[in-house]
Amino acid sequence: MTETTKKIRTRFAPSPTGFLHVGGLRTALFAYLWAKHNGGDFLLRIEDTDQARFIDGAIEKLVSVLTGMGIVYDEGVVVESGEILDKGDHGPYLQSNRLEIYQKYSKELVEAGHAYYCFCDEQRLTELRKEQEALKQPTRYDRKCRSLSKEEVQNNFDNAMAYVIRQAIPEEGQTTIHDLVYGDIVWENKLLDDQVLMKSDGFPTYHLAVVIDDHLMEISHVIRGEEWIPSTPKHILLYKSFGWEQPQFAHLPLLLNKDRSKLSKRQGDVSVEDFLAKGYLKEALINFVALLGWNPKTDQEIFNLQELIEQFELSKVNKSGPIFDIEKLDWFNNLYIRKMSNAEIVTAVLPFLKADGLIVDELQSKNGKKITQEFLESIIEIEKERMKKFSEIGERTAYFFEQPKYNPELLIWKKANLVQTKENLSNLIDFIQNLSDSDFNSVLEIETKVKEFIAQNNLDNGSVLWPLRVALSGLEKSPSPFELLYVLFIGYGKFEILQRIEIALKLLT
Repeated sequence: MTETTKKIRTRFAPSPTGFLHVGGLRTALFAYLWAKHNGGDFLLRIEDTDQARFIDGAIEKLVSVLTGMGIVYDEGVVVESGEILDKGDHGPYLQSNRLEIYQKYSKELVEAGHAYYCFCDEQRLTELRKEQEALKQPTRYDRKCRSLSKEEVQNNFDNAMAYVIRQAIPEEGQTTIHDLVYGDIVWENKLLDDQVLMKSDGFPTYHLAVVIDDHLMEISHVIRGEEWIPSTPKHILLYKSFGWEQPQFAHLPLLLNKDRSKLSKRQGDVSVEDFLAKGYLKEALINFVALLGWNPKTDQEIFNLQELIEQFELSKVNKSGPIFDIEKLDWFNNLYIRKMSNAEIVTAVLPFLKADGLIVDELQSKNGKKITQEFLESIIEIEKERMKKFSEIGERTAYFFEQPKYNPELLIWKKANLVQTKENLSNLIDFIQNLSDSDFNSVLEIETKVKEFIAQNNLDNGSVLWPLRVALSGLEKSPSPFELLYVLFIGYGKFEILQRIEIALKLLT
């Protein structure tokens, strides 16, 4: 437990904008781990006050992905029988259902002199911004309406003028953020903008809603991305204006590409859904994301969720932005794939094989040949050591389901010639025809038989094994010819093997 006696309560508060960014997953994960590490509560709140960004179905998808990843929250928005409901005693957890609360507290701020009505229209604000840009000044509101008298405000109301409510930032002094990751950050109040708290449509901005919600939901730690650091002094001032105890803040460094630019969709997949759809395992993704900016200060790299809960500390979060290294994610995923049984992997890859058209629903190859579970498991057995994600199963194993196509020149080993290659392939046909079914019981038995054939005929390995492997796979790089013989025999018997070698001979002729 931490030093404070106050119960630890954290939250994840995304906007329903269509998908869960991996950066959002990390924020949710860190908030969840910190709460659970301290025996506290983790909440899910949906910040949907920006109606222009709302996407239908986004809340349902977000809840599904988050819980599917194992990040189970104690309170918040839930979806039951297609209906969005609240679970917990601090709701509503959907901000659009809390408008009366925001309106009440915004009026309190105005009455106490910590906020004011602003009647400036968009045209004036645009002109003001252009003037400031021309003079190379910071673009912010010039506080014109801050000095309006009560009579002027009432007159504007009587004339039905549109208005917003702005925060009255102190014009002197400093505000300090005591951040658990970055340490103390000091801001001069005079540099802060009198930001909008309530928009003209009656909806709050993020800045007002987040402070009110975090207070009323008793959030002890606000864990969010570093892009919110410039807004935090304004939030702290709001806590002071209300006379509320502020939570502790922990801002997380942004995820970066290898060139240290901000991770964005323009440079590849960034949503959790994208990675899951490509066949990344949720356990691998959680393990990988947990280490983006958090250093356990040990040599351990493989963590399950319970181990992460036990070891997670905010004090071990780094200040520098972590690199989102897809090769490292591939390494994690391969590690988790190798822990699965062959049967489990077959179940996972079947949708991808069907999507690639290599298998039809009746478990037949595209050429109409019956596909057995044993055949699929034998393919997985020789591929899972190298498989990075399930979606690559088709490109890695297509030759098992259809006759491979290749340039005949590939059949000729670098130390052999056309005549030798044709002769060796022809001799291989005779050799394989004379093998019994029991000779195909294992990869080792096949390897022993083939190498005996090579030795007895005074041949070198390369001139026999290279064309054999190419004839069976059509690839320059593939599993060994012994593995290919074993798997193809399980799938189709000797006939398929012999047919592929005969096709190779015809191609050379």
